[in-house]
Amino acid sequence: MELEQSDGPYEYEYDYNEMENSTTCDFSEWTPSYSVIPVLYMLIFILGLSGNGVVIFTVWRAQGKRRAADVYIGNLALADLTFVVTLPLWAVYTAMGYHWPFGVALCKISSFVVLLNMYASVFCLTCMSFDRYLAIVHSLSSSQLRTRGHTHASLATIWLLSGLLAAPTLLFRTTRFDETINRTSCGMDFSMVASSKKQEDQWVAGLSMSSSLLGFLLPFLAMMVCYGFIGCTVTRHFNTLRKEDQRKRRLLKIITTLVVVFAACWTPFHVFKSADALSYLNLVPDTCSFLRFLLLAHPYATCLAYVNSCLNPFLYAFFDLRFRSQCLCLLNLKKSLHASPASSLSSQKTEAQSLATKV
Repeated sequence: MELEQSDGPYEYEYDYNEMENSTTCDFSEWTPSYSVIPVLYMLIFILGLSGNGVVIFTVWRAQGKRRAADVYIGNLALADLTFVVTLPLWAVYTAMGYHWPFGVALCKISSFVVLLNMYASVFCLTCMSFDRYLAIVHSLSSSQLRTRGHTHASLATIWLLSGLLAAPTLLFRTTRFDETINRTSCGMDFSMVASSKKQEDQWVAGLSMSSSLLGFLLPFLAMMVCYGFIGCTVTRHFNTLRKEDQRKRRLLKIITTLVVVFAACWTPFHVFKSADALSYLNLVPDTCSFLRFLLLAHPYATCLAYVNSCLNPFLYAFFDLRFRSQCLCLLNLKKSLHASPASSLSSQKTEAQSLATKV
């Protein structure tokens, strides 16, 4: 039986054709996934485009009243927005049975953007967690470390580091045409650095494991350390919180929720991807049932990871009163442009900005 390859934007390569037991194993795709996955991608695209667009606009309009966390949230939304823009390409790719009709350049760029989003998102969350750690645990001595200049420097580092870690996709991603099934795939090609199948497997496993380590496990452990210290401090001073400390706790609740949701969405993906990487090194059983489970589960774990890019704006709206106030103010101002005389706009704008800062 001809095997299908599900080369997705996060997958380095699935090549079960060359496995010893491939002649007796059925690695064909679950046919409904060709219609289910594209529908999910387009739903995430619509929700992510609108939600993250609102977040970016709201943060931008806040101007001088932005908190450090707002700046990180705005960049997190920017990373999610640039990612969801690529989802229609991957929806078409999946709907066409993993046939890529968009050329080599878009194959490289869209894959790069996907990984850029993964790294930038987790690094922004890590910096937000560290900022809360400094604000709560070292509130008196950390003021010099939490300036606007330091925030901008950390953001520049986040984007630079994310771009460097995602760069292998620009180098190794390419299109490959298979004449036997008349299909062009968008996948990783290590022929320029690997001269044998064993070396290629090592590259696949190495890049896959390093992306999970640097793009998920280590940042998540850093976040957990920050929240461990924060939890001890908040518990110790729970009964003596001032009004300013209560605002810090509300912001902490928002960021904690973002981190928990991020972990819930991304953990299955990294678990499956790591298991697949270990199979290339013969460190996990390569039985038919296990490998087929990885093949069938991976697209849906990937979809769950993608969902995170459209959930964050709804989490802000649900947990952050300040964000809701700013959104409502912007809507009221938009209505006033059509319903109020020009002479009254300035006073209404002043009232709206005042309301947005009452948290």
